[in-house]
Amino acid sequence: MAKQQANEGANEHTSIAGLTTESPQASRGLKNRHIQLIAIAGTIGTGLFLGAGKTISMTGPSIIFAYLIIGIVMFIFLRTIGEMLYVDPSQHSFLNFITKYLGKRAGYFSQWSYWLVLVFVCIAELTAMGTYIQFWLPKVPLWLIEIVMLVLLFSLNTLNAKFFGETEFWFAIIKVVAIIALIFTAVILLFGNYSYINEVTHSHAHVSLTNITRGFQLFPNGPWHFIGSLQMVMFAFTSMEFIGMTAAETANPRKTLPRAINQIPVRILIFYIGALLAIMSIFNWHDIPADKSPFVMVFSLIGIKWAAALINFVVLTSAGSALNSTLFSATRNMYSLAALHPSKFTSRFTKVSKNNVPINALWFVGILTLFAPVLSLLSGISWIGNAFDFASSCTTNLYLIVYLLTLFTYLKFRKSSDFREDGFKTPLYKVLVPFTILIFVLIFLSLFTNSSTQLPAIGAVIWTIIFSAFLIYGWLREKQNNRA
Repeated sequence: MAKQQANEGANEHTSIAGLTTESPQASRGLKNRHIQLIAIAGTIGTGLFLGAGKTISMTGPSIIFAYLIIGIVMFIFLRTIGEMLYVDPSQHSFLNFITKYLGKRAGYFSQWSYWLVLVFVCIAELTAMGTYIQFWLPKVPLWLIEIVMLVLLFSLNTLNAKFFGETEFWFAIIKVVAIIALIFTAVILLFGNYSYINEVTHSHAHVSLTNITRGFQLFPNGPWHFIGSLQMVMFAFTSMEFIGMTAAETANPRKTLPRAINQIPVRILIFYIGALLAIMSIFNWHDIPADKSPFVMVFSLIGIKWAAALINFVVLTSAGSALNSTLFSATRNMYSLAALHPSKFTSRFTKVSKNNVPINALWFVGILTLFAPVLSLLSGISWIGNAFDFASSCTTNLYLIVYLLTLFTYLKFRKSSDFREDGFKTPLYKVLVPFTILIFVLIFLSLFTNSSTQLPAIGAVIWTIIFSAFLIYGWLREKQNNRA
């Protein structure tokens, strides 16, 4: 989902997801129309299109509160990184601030963890793409489709990356139009007093706002199902930090950054809350299957026989766009890390092709992404479960760790001399930042209670412990050498 990196690939000295390699000033080439629409679409995850049915079935109309809670904490999180970027837009990303305020070891850990997040995003999106294509090619093995699509997108990433901004702009339009069409349909049906025969219950149903309020319970399936829904909602919102980094890549970041971040609550209300209210006003939440997209149900209801194919196309383009740009970003992250932390292993990843593509880094990321077809072959094994759920859980876990480090970084920033009273200040930070930390910790702990997310959660803890032990060992060796 790293869309803001789109126009920067031609220059190997550019800032890649916050890691400046050789020049402190990266090119700022995205046009305003790219920024605006990509920022809007950046708040819309594919989880909304396919995962809304599952989250609604878990907790009913109170799913609105789950989206509001996560929306609020993500907005606060974005305000914190926005405040730091506003003070020093040359850093381009929050990752550099972790190094600045928590130390180089914390920064080193966060940079590699963030790169690993991007690799897992590649795996998750490739798995999703294979699943969507299998809708039209059901007899073709999922792992084979994934390999073919990876080869295709790998080949595209070997070319010059200048077309990324324009490509992502049009991909963004597809998602936005699909959600607006859903909301517009619900409004027409609502005011038209529309009635229909429910395919699930085979009873007479009516489009009405009372479908949302009738028999309302805050936790209809228990509080743990509500907490479990927070995990899924969180996955839909991850990568929203790219909006802040996108704004930081414009010609006037101190003007664009506050506007881009402050518009996020309105976008959440329209695209997430609006879409969910539209769905639940058409269908009583008890009648929405967990394994079916409500978007398909709505468009089928109004007579679009190819509704399933339409929504499948929307999510396919969304996943394809995400995989393409995340391959791009993960490759540049690998290149930047190799340049920032040279060693015998990493030095080979600084090689750049004639198209200014870090070709060895691209090969490395591509090979790691091949883990997706391996997961698909292993899918169904008890400790793996669903391949997409496994990969997306790994993504959410590592995102939460990096996000938490960023919030602690922000608290250090507020006590530093860099803080500006006339800056883009986070409101009520003494209350809202600890609240955001609490919610992130709660979501992370809840991952251990679900069989499909338990193993990735344990893996994230092991990764953190091993990496921290490695850094502590290096620090002790360095201290011992200094004494000698």
